[in-house]
Amino acid sequence: MCIIRESSSFQLLTGEREGSSIRLGTMELKDPERFDGILLGMAQQCEQGVPELMDYFFHFLVRKTDFYSQSETAEKMVMEKFNYYKTKSTYYQDEKKQKAEEKRRAAEEKKRAAERKAKEEAEKAARESKVQEITDEEAEQLQKEIDNQKNKVTNGDESKADENDDMDGEGEDKAKSDKMKPNVGNGADLPDYKWTQTLADIELRVPVKVSFPLKGKHVTCKIQKKHLTVGVQGQPPIIDGALSKEIKIEESTWTIEDNKNIVVSMDKVNKMEWWSKLVETDPEIDTQKVQPENSKLSDLDGETRAMVEKMMYDQRQKEMGLPTSEDQKKQEILKKFQQQHPEMDFSKCKFS
Repeated sequence: MCIIRESSSFQLLTGEREGSSIRLGTMELKDPERFDGILLGMAQQCEQGVPELMDYFFHFLVRKTDFYSQSETAEKMVMEKFNYYKTKSTYYQDEKKQKAEEKRRAAEEKKRAAERKAKEEAEKAARESKVQEITDEEAEQLQKEIDNQKNKVTNGDESKADENDDMDGEGEDKAKSDKMKPNVGNGADLPDYKWTQTLADIELRVPVKVSFPLKGKHVTCKIQKKHLTVGVQGQPPIIDGALSKEIKIEESTWTIEDNKNIVVSMDKVNKMEWWSKLVETDPEIDTQKVQPENSKLSDLDGETRAMVEKMMYDQRQKEMGLPTSEDQKKQEILKKFQQQHPEMDFSKCKFS
């Protein structure tokens, strides 16, 4: 058994960390958030919250250290720590408010910058969409396309090309039919669980069939950067597999809902892509059928927002049987060419 030194430091009794001690008196921690993950995990499993967490801590001191061998010194240290960090409470609350305000201002500035850039891109696109003089090279290329189209009409190749296009379209639809249609949350409803997603995060809901109210101590949940395990102690895991993409562990948590559902929230590392599956063994969903939230469009930077808006515009045009932005650009070039060559007949020309 270790002996208390005159420096009033309390030694571990296990011998696993030789020379380790807890110094009496307050000190500034170099990394105060170092054990947040461990402590948060412990707190989530304590049904009675902080009081139960403190019981575990002091029980550890009783069993593993000679902390209570100098009761007056130990009590003085506990009160000194309590009073010291009580003053810190106000500081962290003010700091939290300040960070929240800075985050809000940064978000507003980012939104204004995105709106300015989107406006500039729209004005630029409007200028580029106007009829302009075409170069000799463009005119030559356009003439070749016109001649090729005339040859197809003459030789009956156009009908064959359309038939091939239809076959290709059927093949593509058949390939896509193997993928699941996303649920209303852009995820998948599976037999044992369901998950939803935004560009930023994933939410997993696992209903548990047990005959008792589900508590934290019953749950087995291990969240890793590229692996997830979820289940109930004493039973085979409901989920135990490699995630399809990486997540941020420090931003991911789990909780219990209605004493019967395990809810896992995970923060994506890449916030610019949709997941096609939760874990590698899941069936794949068709991410092309994902419906992004319109309210989130304003959160994108100007360049990405302009690209997404163009894709959405082209998709709407296709659904209505109208020309896309690229088709409109070709039509403008053809219109200009027609003005320069009125003697030519373009009525049967078709561009793809």
